[in-house]
Amino acid sequence: MLAIKNNIMASNAARHLGRAYDSLSTSVERLASGLRINSAKDDAAGLAVRELIRADVAVLQQGARNAQDGISMLQTMEGAMGVIDDNLIRMKELAEQAATGSYSTAQRTIMNAEFAEMADEIDRIAGATAFNGIRMLTTADSTADVEIHVGTDETITVERQDMTTETGLSIATGNVGATIVASSAVTALTDTYFTLTDAGDAAATDTVTLSFTFSDTDASTDETAVDVSFAITDGGAKNYTLQEVIDAINLVSQNLGNGTDGNSLNYQMASAKLDTSGNYFLQLDSNTEAADSVAITASATESAITTSGFIVATTDIDTAPSSVIAQFGTVAVGEGINILTASAAQSALTSVGNAITVKDAARAAFGYKMNRLESTISILDIQAENLMSAESRISDVDVATEMAALTRTQVLSQAGIAMLSQANSMPQMALSLLR
Repeated sequence: MLAIKNNIMASNAARHLGRAYDSLSTSVERLASGLRINSAKDDAAGLAVRELIRADVAVLQQGARNAQDGISMLQTMEGAMGVIDDNLIRMKELAEQAATGSYSTAQRTIMNAEFAEMADEIDRIAGATAFNGIRMLTTADSTADVEIHVGTDETITVERQDMTTETGLSIATGNVGATIVASSAVTALTDTYFTLTDAGDAAATDTVTLSFTFSDTDASTDETAVDVSFAITDGGAKNYTLQEVIDAINLVSQNLGNGTDGNSLNYQMASAKLDTSGNYFLQLDSNTEAADSVAITASATESAITTSGFIVATTDIDTAPSSVIAQFGTVAVGEGINILTASAAQSALTSVGNAITVKDAARAAFGYKMNRLESTISILDIQAENLMSAESRISDVDVATEMAALTRTQVLSQAGIAMLSQANSMPQMALSLLR
């Protein structure tokens, strides 16, 4: 029917042209983004699956990076253990050298000094080696193992390895005789350990003298007393740091001379003991293996001197012994190893050999954990790759198919525009009949 009020053909052509234009817009969007699914209306179910896969891929990739960080941490620790290995080998070499009978006591004392330094360095390495603040060679921070999360519900556990000489390797150095540790502590060797105050008298300089004598109660033999004097200017006050106390004691103990048998009595008596909380205590060691007790006395040049800190006086000091109290814990006997004698060196050989075995087992544990983490990274990369492939099949546009659809909709759009133009001209035919 020819009509002028309603142009049905134009409306029909416009409707088809709109559908073709919407399809053309969708194809352009997909080709521009590279994705088949750009919004939930494109494929609601596919979008949900894609986002879950993307999350899984992100977790797996981060898990692989976690494993790589774990390898870096273990490489740091294993490298430090290589240096510990060198120190242990040197300690065993020194123990073998001191075990022979062709060296004097003075020469073994020199060897023992290096022996103790190697042990101290092992403790320093164990305490100082850290990765992101995590120390794996000591249990001072925590005894808990480190869990490496690798993108799954399960984790890979890396056990801490205690490489300290006292608790891990059982080669803490020191005289095998008696040891005493002060009960007072400081956080740094340069902190004040005790203070002397002199109310003042005629003397220009006064002193407080501590006397330490280690002995063997069974044999009733005493070591040479170590008498250490601390000076104070009359009418003044004097602070002594822990390092100054250690130096003052060792200045005396290292200059005791020779005994009646001609052997040297000199040794390092004082040292700083570091606990797991980072506090320093004064430690004193005997010179002989047989020592099992210690006597401590004190005296001062006048009664006007008062004290605080490591040396504490319950009353004013006078010249009577024991009026000053040096605060120590109980005497410990048989702690540590040394190479001061041939027999002690032979015993140290066994102890250091056992420590090397412990260290080798710990180092191997880090090694196979690194191998396991490398294997984990490989499987995580494969899983992530396969999931990305699955996500691509769901989400990515098939360019060839979409280009075919784009060409089709372009043709339809062009044809729709042409037909809409023709349909809009149809009412003109009706007007020709009215002329």
